[in-house]
Amino acid sequence: MAHDNRSAHNCQPDHWARLAAWYATPLGQALQASEKACLDGVLAQLFGYHLLQVGRPCTVDLLSASRVSHCMIMDLPPAIPDGRSGELVGLPHALPFAAASLDVVVLPHILEFSPWPHEVLREVERVLIPEGSVVLLGFNPWSSWVSKRLLLGWRKRVPWCGRFRTQARIRDWLSLLGFDIDPASSCFYRPPVAHPGILSRLGWMDGLGRRLWRPFGASYVMVARKRVATLTPVRPRWRPRRKLVAPGLVEPYQQSVRTKRKERGFE
Repeated sequence: MAHDNRSAHNCQPDHWARLAAWYATPLGQALQASEKACLDGVLAQLFGYHLLQVGRPCTVDLLSASRVSHCMIMDLPPAIPDGRSGELVGLPHALPFAAASLDVVVLPHILEFSPWPHEVLREVERVLIPEGSVVLLGFNPWSSWVSKRLLLGWRKRVPWCGRFRTQARIRDWLSLLGFDIDPASSCFYRPPVAHPGILSRLGWMDGLGRRLWRPFGASYVMVARKRVATLTPVRPRWRPRRKLVAPGLVEPYQQSVRTKRKERGFE
């Protein structure tokens, strides 16, 4: 998969910290509540021993519904690990884990703000076990938020400055890496207003959107499973071939050219 230089976002270097601050706003809190509900239904169906969440954009615990035995959260730079608390810090495109060591990887809005989204997905494929799952949380470029993003994205404001990608694009990338993709779930159909009272009064739009405007939610949750490579069995060459002639019948034979010449008196 070739690297796409256009994938770089237009945000400032501290975009991860800014994204966490934006999630603390009334609009961010309303969105994270909706995303948490979508994730709960997905994570409750995934099992295994080790789960990794890459990044910590939200103030809520996104993994509370997970049934995986061991859940980890990897903070992103410039966070400083505290050895006493066992915190983990790493880069999404260079995960500090061995190959085929994780059962589930959760990427909450990582691809929108990473300059190397292809490398992030390659790393996820590397660290997942066969049949392991990746759960992606992404912003929808075709939602009602598109007008505000066009107005504020050029100002390098998070999250509008991120590179929002369609579900079809993410599906193509995952398919090339050998993933099977489940149908995505959409979240949050309210417009991007900042006033908490208005957001609360527009809550009815989420229920209506799930019935009538399913593809146009502000964000989506996508689940993909790492495909297991199937092996084609090869019959050993030393196994004796089955006879094509029934027992008791004379088997056909082929005379050599020299034998035929002798019988005809040429030699």
